[in-house]
Amino acid sequence: MVKRVLSLVMVVVMASIVLSGCGDTGGSSGGGDAGFIGISMPTQSSPRWIADGANLVAQLEGLGFRTILQYGEDVVADQISQIEGMIVQGVDVLVIAAIDGSALGPVLAQAANDGITVIAYDRLIMDSPNVSYYTTFDNFAVGAMQANSLLIGLGIHDGATGPFNIELFGGSPDDNNAFFFYNGAMSVLQPLINNGTLVVRSGQMGMDVVGTLGWAAERAQSRMEDLLAAHYADARVDAVLSPYDGLSLGIISALRGVGYGTPGQPWPVVSGQDATEPSVQSIINGEQFATVFKDTRDLAAATVRMIQAIMAGETVPVNNTTEYHNNVMYVPSYLLDIVHVDINNWYEALILTGYYTAGMFNVP
Repeated sequence: MVKRVLSLVMVVVMASIVLSGCGDTGGSSGGGDAGFIGISMPTQSSPRWIADGANLVAQLEGLGFRTILQYGEDVVADQISQIEGMIVQGVDVLVIAAIDGSALGPVLAQAANDGITVIAYDRLIMDSPNVSYYTTFDNFAVGAMQANSLLIGLGIHDGATGPFNIELFGGSPDDNNAFFFYNGAMSVLQPLINNGTLVVRSGQMGMDVVGTLGWAAERAQSRMEDLLAAHYADARVDAVLSPYDGLSLGIISALRGVGYGTPGQPWPVVSGQDATEPSVQSIINGEQFATVFKDTRDLAAATVRMIQAIMAGETVPVNNTTEYHNNVMYVPSYLLDIVHVDINNWYEALILTGYYTAGMFNVP
């Protein structure tokens, strides 16, 4: 691929900036000559993103690639600076899980000028023509699965008619995936809201109202506390749509604070996503009802297959070219399957597949 010719002085100076950047994991590693891959992840505050980074590095270096992995720690300016450093160091491909999917246009233009291919990783990068590919899970299906977990927990699939009180939470509005999750969930829930089976007692609906900036658990907990105080002093909330395990645990903390989780006031049905270790334990404990498992090993493998094809000049594997529009174009995408996980199948889905080990959990 075409690269800018850089002076040795500039390389040394910019490399030192990268290595001192927020969230640095030690600079480039691996000694292979298959190619040089820059990996930009959003934060180490979530175990999920730590696993993604580790999986990508392990699989790439096992195939002879050299890698650099850095985390922006949810600071957009730091992620941009880190990506700039990777460009200067001469990466062939950038794999980016964006903190803010609409903030990377200028730095991606720099990458394009250097002939660097950009793969958006699990979060679609918006408003730029310089995104070549996208690897993710079927995000609309994730939302639909979360909604269906609520219906399972409420017994609606078995004939229960309600009405059931439900509250809705969305993900971070600066993450395009959050809209797919919410829209997928509402494709299942809206007809039941319309016919009165489900009642949003607060009346709060729509991503502009229910979105949770930064996917922050404390924001979800605070909003759930406000909902309970304002709308459930003399009523029970039966289910809560949560798009992410971190939010689910914040929601559960708010519920616990007003007496849910007791024989007289059982837990509402609470959904989730990512099968994080704390939420799996919560499911085992009978608190959170379910989560959506997205095997990050498979996502890394799909991304690595893309990178191999790019470096070999071969056709890049995609299975969706008409669904993920970033406000400029439809980005060729590869979508992976998802798994509903609850108390009945957590061991088979997460332990027998080797994703976790049984010793990580306390089982009554």
